[in-house]
Amino acid sequence: MGSSSPISIIEDLIPAILSRLPSKMSAARFRCVSKLWASMLASPYFKELFRTNSLAKPRLLFAIVKKDKWRFFSLPQLHNPCEKSSSTLVAAADFHVKFPRKIHHNSNRLYFAHGYASGLIYFSGASSDDKLVLCNPNTGGYAVLPSLKRYRKTYSFFMFEPIDKQFKILFMVYSCCDRNHKILTIGTGDMKWRTIKCALQHEIASEGICINGVFFYLGETFSRNNDDHVLKSDYVIVCFDIRSEKFTFFDTERFCRLINYKGKLAVIYFEDDVNTLSFLYRKRYHVEADAINKLHVWVLEDVETQEWSKYAYTWTDDKFFRRRHVKVAGVTAWGEIVFSMDKYTPKEPFYVFYFNPERNTLQRVEIQGFGEACCSVYTFVDHV
Repeated sequence: MGSSSPISIIEDLIPAILSRLPSKMSAARFRCVSKLWASMLASPYFKELFRTNSLAKPRLLFAIVKKDKWRFFSLPQLHNPCEKSSSTLVAAADFHVKFPRKIHHNSNRLYFAHGYASGLIYFSGASSDDKLVLCNPNTGGYAVLPSLKRYRKTYSFFMFEPIDKQFKILFMVYSCCDRNHKILTIGTGDMKWRTIKCALQHEIASEGICINGVFFYLGETFSRNNDDHVLKSDYVIVCFDIRSEKFTFFDTERFCRLINYKGKLAVIYFEDDVNTLSFLYRKRYHVEADAINKLHVWVLEDVETQEWSKYAYTWTDDKFFRRRHVKVAGVTAWGEIVFSMDKYTPKEPFYVFYFNPERNTLQRVEIQGFGEACCSVYTFVDHV
């Protein structure tokens, strides 16, 4: 291993030292130390580093809706929560704003679409008359996007492309309709919806996640007989390159949820998971409260070879969690998978759960401060 000069070591240490300064302390006072320190402080790299480390504290964001009226709350995320899953922490959410527009809501995601990316929330609403809106949940500020004629059953994704730093919205039409999907690049001088083609006919079967400029979601395909009756369904992971706007696909064994686990695509599922929104679903699904049911986490190590690292976890001491009153909210930057309830009622506690796969710990946190009315809750991870 080659040796480093004292100058290069100092150059490496300066950003590390300064980026750890308390947010209330001005870094400008250190310009007088030397010309090297002064030039480092003036660099765009350090300004971004200092801003990120000092000011951007990740939080859980809650979007709460009651009678089409929206409110936003947040609270700091836990980092390395305690290891005793039987204990319950209590935290109060901070109220941000009440959103000034009504947005029609339907808990069935085929009729209502929303998305979160880089601190902004996108709503398309449950009615074809709803305006497409992009909003800042911290301030309540919003922008109305160009209108789009759409079918009742359409699903839209909101995504961010990190190279060109562009936000895009992808509208996927219902599979029985034409395959003229639509895409919009936000912020361009003349924003217009463009037609985009997808070679594989499929239904949307999951929320989407963005990893390094690629947007992933789960699709469902159907096999039919000569009379066009559906015989069976299969699942496929759809990969959409946000920059090139090209689709690729690869098979997956079963219905699952997709997550971004430390920069890698991962899927999670319980053994008895089913797609309740599938065309083939029948209401035979039931989970025993005292059943032992494993949570499976598969991490895609190599996209080309389809090599997965597979793990399974079992909890026997949290019946509330295993009753599936929770949905996957996302994964923190530290690797904790966050599950959250999606309904709030003042008569019962509202919980989020932090699961650490590396330590196999499950931490329950009771969230307070949502008010006195029953409502639907959408939870987003790593909000800054």
